[in-house]
Amino acid sequence: MGYYDQDYEGRYKQPKRNKSGYIIASLVGGILGAMLVIVSLPQLTDLGVLPYQPSTENNAVNNQRSSSGTTKNVSVDVTSQVTKAVEKAGDTVVAISNLQETGFWFGESSRQEAGTGSGVIYKIEGNKAFVVTNHHVVDGAKELEITLSDGTKHAAKLRGSDVWTDLAVLELEAKNIKNIAEFGDSDSIQVGEPAIAIGNPLGATFSGSVTQGIISGLERTIPIDINSDGIEDWQAEVIQTDAAINPGNSGGALVNIDGQLIGINSMKIAESSVEGIGLAIPINYAIPIIEDLEKHGEVKRPYMGVELQSVSEIAKYYQEEALKLPKDITYGVALRQIVPNSPADIAGLKELDVIVEMDGEKIGDVIDLRKHLYNKKKIGEQMKIKFYRNGKLQETTMRLAGQN
Repeated sequence: MGYYDQDYEGRYKQPKRNKSGYIIASLVGGILGAMLVIVSLPQLTDLGVLPYQPSTENNAVNNQRSSSGTTKNVSVDVTSQVTKAVEKAGDTVVAISNLQETGFWFGESSRQEAGTGSGVIYKIEGNKAFVVTNHHVVDGAKELEITLSDGTKHAAKLRGSDVWTDLAVLELEAKNIKNIAEFGDSDSIQVGEPAIAIGNPLGATFSGSVTQGIISGLERTIPIDINSDGIEDWQAEVIQTDAAINPGNSGGALVNIDGQLIGINSMKIAESSVEGIGLAIPINYAIPIIEDLEKHGEVKRPYMGVELQSVSEIAKYYQEEALKLPKDITYGVALRQIVPNSPADIAGLKELDVIVEMDGEKIGDVIDLRKHLYNKKKIGEQMKIKFYRNGKLQETTMRLAGQN
C-alpha cells in the first residue's frame, strides 16, 4: 500500500523508523535552545524585564487545589492607620441613655428612655471616670445610664452642663474602665485630612459605629437659638466633616488618623438637599469648658447684669424716639434692664443705653457682645465700653464679676 502498512484491525500505520535518530535530534535541539535562553537573559535584564519564574508557593497551592479539589481561604492583613485609630479610641466611646418620667401607671411614675446619645471617657481620677457629651443629650434627664463598649450598663451622675457650648460632663464608677481618650490639637488640623467619627447612631442597634471622611471645613459659624423664640442667641464655631453623623452620634468622638480626640460630635445639617455636613465642637475650645463643668458644675463666665436686645431687632421709629440714636447708627445693643449693684450698674450704665463698642471692638448685635464677653474676657478684668445715651456717645469702664 505504498508508504503505509495495514494492521490486523484494518487501520493504516506508519512504517517503523530509527528511534535513535529522534533522540539525538531532540538532545541537540534542547541544548541549542538552552544556549539561546542563556544568551538572551542579560538583554532582558538590561531592559528592566525579568523572565517569568513561577512561585513555588503558588505552585504548591495550585497543586493542592488540583489534587484535593478544594479552595483555601487566604488571610489578608487589613491593618491600617484607620483600624489602629479606631482600636485606640473605640473603647473610650460610650452610649448614654436619657431617662425621663413619661407618665403614671397605677399611681406611680415610670421612667423610660427619652433619648440616646454618645459620650467620650476622657479622665479617670481615683474611683471615678469622667465622660464628656453634649448638653442636649442629657437635657431634662431624671436619670442617666451609660453603656460601655463591652455592653455593661452603669448609672451616671450629671456633673455639670452648659447650654451655650452644648457640652456636659458626667461621672460614673471607674470599675472595669481601662482606656481614656487622648486629646489631640484641634488648632493644627487641616482641611482634607482624614476624620473618623465614632458613636451610637439610632441607639443600641448600631452602637460603636465608625464612619470615615475628611475635615471639610474649619471655624464654621452656626447660628443657635437657645430658647426657641426664633431669634439667634449664639453662634457655635465648629469643625465641619463629611464623616456620617446621625441622631445618637451626638456627644461622640471625632478623632484624627492617630486616634486622638479632636472634636465632640454635636450636630448635622439635616435637609433633603444636603448631604455629608456633620459638625463637631473643637476639642481645644471644649477643654476649658469641660474643666469648669467638672470642677464647678457650671462655666464661670464674666457677668454684666443686663438684659439685652439687638438694635437691628427694634423698629426704626423706636430707635430714634426711645433710644434717640443718630440716624446713621443702626447697630449696637440696647440695655432693656439693669440689675441693681451689678457691674453694669456700678459702671453707671442705664436702661435704654446702647452699647456700640467694647475694648475698641465694634459691637453690632447681642451675639457680638456675648462672644466678646465670653470668649475674650475673664472674671475680674476691666472692660472699656462706648455707648450712646440720649444721642450722645459716652464711655465708661466696667470691672467684670462672676455671677453668684
